[in-house]
Amino acid sequence: MTASSQAAGDGGVRALFNPASIALVGATDKSGWSISTFVNLRTHGFTGPVHLVNPRAGTVHGQPAHRSLADVPGPVDLVYVMVPTTAVLSVLQEGAKLGIRSYVILTAGFGEVGEEGGRLEAEITSFAREQGLTVLGPNGNGYINAAAGITPYGLPIPAPLLRGSVGVVLQSGALASSVLGFAQARNVGISLLTSMGNESLTTVTDVVDYLIDDPDTKVVALFLESIRDPADFARTARRALLAGKPIVALKIGRSGIASRAAQAHTGALVGDDDVVDAAFRQFGVIRVRSIEDLIITAGLLAAAGPLPGRRMGVVTPSGGASEIIADRAEEEGLELPPFAPQTVARLTEIVPGFATVQNPLDVTGYVLIDRTLMNRALETVAADPGIDLVMLLAESPRVAPPDPAPALAFYAESARRIAEAPLPVVVVANVLTDVTEFGRAVQEQTGFPHVLGGIEHGMHAIGAAVRWSEAHRAARATAGARDAAGGPGAVAGDGPPPRAEATGVWAERRAAALLAGAGLPVVPSEPVSDADAAVAAAERFGYPVVLKAAAEGLGHKSDIGGVRLGLTGPDQVRQAFDEVAAALRATGVREAGALVQPQRSGGVELLVGILRDPDWGLTLTVGFGGIWVEVLRDTALRILPVDTQEVRRALGELRGHRLLTGARGTEPADLDAVADVVVRISALATSLGERLESLEVNPLLVRGSQVEALDALVTWRD
Repeated sequence: MTASSQAAGDGGVRALFNPASIALVGATDKSGWSISTFVNLRTHGFTGPVHLVNPRAGTVHGQPAHRSLADVPGPVDLVYVMVPTTAVLSVLQEGAKLGIRSYVILTAGFGEVGEEGGRLEAEITSFAREQGLTVLGPNGNGYINAAAGITPYGLPIPAPLLRGSVGVVLQSGALASSVLGFAQARNVGISLLTSMGNESLTTVTDVVDYLIDDPDTKVVALFLESIRDPADFARTARRALLAGKPIVALKIGRSGIASRAAQAHTGALVGDDDVVDAAFRQFGVIRVRSIEDLIITAGLLAAAGPLPGRRMGVVTPSGGASEIIADRAEEEGLELPPFAPQTVARLTEIVPGFATVQNPLDVTGYVLIDRTLMNRALETVAADPGIDLVMLLAESPRVAPPDPAPALAFYAESARRIAEAPLPVVVVANVLTDVTEFGRAVQEQTGFPHVLGGIEHGMHAIGAAVRWSEAHRAARATAGARDAAGGPGAVAGDGPPPRAEATGVWAERRAAALLAGAGLPVVPSEPVSDADAAVAAAERFGYPVVLKAAAEGLGHKSDIGGVRLGLTGPDQVRQAFDEVAAALRATGVREAGALVQPQRSGGVELLVGILRDPDWGLTLTVGFGGIWVEVLRDTALRILPVDTQEVRRALGELRGHRLLTGARGTEPADLDAVADVVVRISALATSLGERLESLEVNPLLVRGSQVEALDALVTWRD
């Protein structure tokens, strides 16, 4: 036999997920994996041939088996491998000779179990690469292509298999059944579910790339234990954001804080999970904290698509629910604006006299008497000019009444009103419960929209969807100026890479010279070695001045009492030099020196820190700086490279960002000028190569349009 023309011609992920014929190698009635895989293929819509291969031949799963792939009497597009660990390579070798390009390896016992398993995995990976094979696994259950009815999956698939537009990619095979079961319980259909296994060849980003291009998929849901290639993940996430396909991710490991060798303050602020959070936010990936939120958020985005804004009108039959929603809206950054006067007037005519017309709107329990009340209130709120979307608190029916006709008519009318609304209407249930068979049937028959499970999860999903929609619009708006695959490059004027002998810590004098050499604004300074030289330098600058300790390898001068501010005359300068020199000698420095600088006053002090993360590479931290940086902890994090728009978004995330916009009559900062300097610092750091560990400017003084580095520190990797 030979491979079919589709598999041989494609050989990639698309062919892997769309075979026309499948061979189960290692099929046996003694294995639950084998039985489940065969039953899944036969009961969930796969119409192509399923060939069974067992070295003993005979009858397996009620049909004749073949001794080898070579004995199969027809083309094979996909081989599902269930043989012992040491026999997997021989299956790939036989299949490759026959021209079969796609493989799912269920078998475990590879890199996940130790050194010998890792050696075996390396062998099959090397062979597959040499032969141009596409391999999913090993140690993975396979996949469920629900859209196409192709289900080579090693665990039982609970009925009914709901076909929809959420693509699910899991790095945990054990959780796959739970994820699938919960999606079905919440009436969320899937297009594809993939259990990745060890990702020896086909990776999460390979599958996500496929789903971005897949017309049957609107949303991608990820369960991630690790991000194996952050740069490739960033590329794929940017592509998904521009394409309008949301990625919702549950990334575990939030408690793991990596150690940092860097002396920069930035190192004290950045942990591994902080970087993941920042990367997801920057690249438009929605991060959730639970499997429930993963599926509910993905289900909302699949049903509603992008949401137009944060201004939400709420229609409920419950005052208590209104209060919960109001609290959660504030936490999610959603706005509940007052209704327009014409809306208030119209609602006053609709709701009972004892109801209060406000947002959220409680139409009261009178809905039990007037079944049209909710629909009429919804129609009015949806017409309000100051609202971007409406949240409707309603339940799916759970139990079929003796006569279902009235219920069907009610939900059909509600569905019509929702469909005709001029803006999105998101339906949320009070609590998280399963959608019953009757509830699912009513939705299918009447067109009643998807119902989010519970106020808590529903509000989280709406907030996440709004934030993703804003990120999507921003990405589309700047698509012409940014390369979606790599972002902006270095900025003209960057200094040359450092000399080969650059090692250890570069204190302020050398670090500031590096910045100045790249054309960045740096406060002038003069090195001095005695009190007389310090006074002379102060006279040249003019009072007041600053005197700082200076020594090779000295990091944070304030920690040893090595900074004196506001010196207004020669006597103060002499005393300051003597005190700073004594502080240096106390640390073991023999040749004490200092820097003299003109005193700067006013403005806002920022921190700009570049730190190399072991996974993501160079990261940027911006925040409020000076000596209080670790106390305030008001920072925003980004992955390099960045452009000025990204820096401005980061500055806008700071809790104290109003200090930069002229709060309480202060001079507003020129945010374009600030962003330009931050981008140039970032580009300089990138140009310094792999040996840079960290580069910190703290503080970066901002006074209106004047931006100036007052201190800097550079740390090199050994």
